[in-house]
Amino acid sequence: METGEYSETVKRMKPSMDSVAADDSNAIVRASGEDTEGEGNTIVGSEQMLVENAHIHEKINRFTQLVSELLESGKSMLEDLSKEFEERLFQIHKEQMAKWEEEIQELQLLDASNEETNAVLHNARCLLQNVPGQS
Repeated sequence: METGEYSETVKRMKPSMDSVAADDSNAIVRASGEDTEGEGNTIVGSEQMLVENAHIHEKINRFTQLVSELLESGKSMLEDLSKEFEERLFQIHKEQMAKWEEEIQELQLLDASNEETNAVLHNARCLLQNVPGQS
């Protein structure tokens, strides 16, 4: 039984060094350390892979720069639009207030005219009521 247990233990142990290798021009070699996950792992590749990686990183940097520029441009456009919106809204408010002020003045003039007409009619009634010979 001890021999069976020993062989199972040996089968379950992780190998201390894995290496996968092909020819040097397109080779990717992976070496792993002991039982630590993620520690000691290094990836070594061909020059072509390194050039491709650099090209991808360059694309990432250009795209990031483009996104940054678009973001700044969008912010600027929104700020300008916001200012224009605010100015237009104030202008609309000012115009509407002026219209209502004009309506108020017209109503006051109409009311004054009506009061004047009412006073004239009241005086006429008083005169007609005081006319002798009628009744």
